Amino acid sequence: MLETPMYQAVGSRGSRVSRVLWMLDELEQPYEFVEVERRSPEAYALNPSGKVPILIDGGLQVTDSAAICVYLADKHAEKGMGASPGLAGRAEMDSWMHFAQSEFEAPLWNKLRHRFILPPELRVDVGPAAAHDFASEVRVLERRLGDRKFALGDRFSAVDVLLGDIGAWARGGRFRIESDAVNAYLDRVLSRPARARSQANGGSF
Repeated sequence: MLETPMYQAVGSRGSRVSRVLWMLDELEQPYEFVEVERRSPEAYALNPSGKVPILIDGGLQVTDSAAICVYLADKHAEKGMGASPGLAGRAEMDSWMHFAQSEFEAPLWNKLRHRFILPPELRVDVGPAAAHDFASEVRVLERRLGDRKFALGDRFSAVDVLLGDIGAWARGGRFRIESDAVNAYLDRVLSRPARARSQANGGSF
């Protein structure tokens, strides 16, 4: 019997590698969590930006957490975590993924940059603006979800991994989520066993 190749998920604890590990656990794929700090020599050797996470699949290196999740969903299409069939299905998934990273996550990232990442002389208090922007995106997410159980309908997908992980980050950062529907959605996706496994395997802070 041929041994299944093991993925390597490269990143630091508390980084977006958490969503890559969650995705791999949902897909029931063997993997190794390789702990590497962002902008370290090891990270630059794998990604010109020095950012993590990075997925290593044999000779292939995939960067950006959303791209990694889409790649894994497409590669393991039989698991049903990717786009619905056809061009329209791909467009729907792409739209959700861009919303998740470019809109829903953006206020969290803005606040984090000014708290910990930017040089001290460049930091300003963006807390109130970030809270305002995030509240607006929560309302957008509520409207986008409508009465759906998950982002793409009745099935859990890579989109929910991204949105759920961002929601967990928001809750951890004490961003207010004033939407019963969004909170119920986050409770639903974050209670999945694969999420707990990924957190135990290196996805938590």
